[in-house]
Amino acid sequence: MAFVLSLLMALVLVSYGPGGSLGCDLSQNHVLIGRKNLRLLGQMRRLSPRLCLQDRKDFAFPQELVEGGQLQEAQAISVLHEMLQQSFNLFHTERSSAAWNTTLLEQLRTGLHQQLDDLDACLGQVMGEEDSALGRTGPTLAVKRYFQGIHVYLKEKEYSDCAWETVRVEIMRSLSSSVSLQERLR
Repeated sequence: MAFVLSLLMALVLVSYGPGGSLGCDLSQNHVLIGRKNLRLLGQMRRLSPRLCLQDRKDFAFPQELVEGGQLQEAQAISVLHEMLQQSFNLFHTERSSAAWNTTLLEQLRTGLHQQLDDLDACLGQVMGEEDSALGRTGPTLAVKRYFQGIHVYLKEKEYSDCAWETVRVEIMRSLSSSVSLQERLR
């Protein structure tokens, strides 16, 4: 239960951090959507992670980059946007539709899309033309590579139920690992 609460708190911070520090016009429901998304990820569990111990993998989340204090505000927003976008893409594949309850999956997709829309406005405010390279280098690129590794893993495991369960848990962990970044943005 404590793990779930810490994950919930992390998602709240992921959802709230940019709005609190940047003066971005995030919708009032942004934090509620983030909480709901985390709750949906928890409800999507179909297997006990214990049944899938043989499928565990270290996806090498770039924790030092995300949690480190060296990120500038624009980089931090770019990283958060990339994490949400990649999560949305991951759960929006045809293969994911076969793995999850379609009602829960569609609700998660909708929530991630709403958060991305809110964050798009912030991203536009903090990134000028000179910052457009942020998406192709540094921490944002590390997040893209991290998600590429997840896609490769799923393919190697032939999109098995245990592979999807491992990925679901990993996505929850990656969102919780962004707590330090969010605290810095406050």
